[in-house]
Amino acid sequence: MYLPLNMGTLRHLHYKMYKPFGMLSQLSSNDERQIRKKHFLRELFNFPEGSMPIGRLDEKSEGLLLLTTDGKLSDTINQSGIEKEYLAQLDGIIAAHAITLLQKGVQIGFEGKIYQTKPCQIVALASPPALPPPDPSLRIGRHRPTSWIRIILTEGKFRQVRKMTAAVGFPTLRLVRIRIGTITLDRMKPGQVQAVSQIH
Repeated sequence: MYLPLNMGTLRHLHYKMYKPFGMLSQLSSNDERQIRKKHFLRELFNFPEGSMPIGRLDEKSEGLLLLTTDGKLSDTINQSGIEKEYLAQLDGIIAAHAITLLQKGVQIGFEGKIYQTKPCQIVALASPPALPPPDPSLRIGRHRPTSWIRIILTEGKFRQVRKMTAAVGFPTLRLVRIRIGTITLDRMKPGQVQAVSQIH
């Protein structure tokens, strides 16, 4: 899908970044206690005034995050049903029947209610993907074998991938978003930021 990152004006600025593990998907906070204890995007780059994330990744997830100074663009992408692609490392070797359940949609909790996820694309990977090393605090694979899946969603409920894999018995240990529409993470490293212009 084409992302109209210029949206009829050349004055707005757009960025893509590799959000690291352990960082909030926001520039700052009005909560002084949170400011003392958490890490924010402004620590990585001097984003221009008015910048905002397009969507979010939870604190323990990493990978592609888009930012823009164009609020209308942010709303358009968030509401468009655009594809978002993730790589997820799971606790245990995922079974074929679990893949099928995820593809068809599973029930997860969302805003205090039961939500049925939409059908999605998902495949088990034969070998681990080429990614930067995980954060040491994850302590992955020390006690049990793990497996990797590639999952493509057209929705983005809070912690959706994590809730989905947990629902079929394979909790997510590491989650990396690698694509939003046509914009990809490429070979970026955690904490890197790049300016983005119109992308096809």
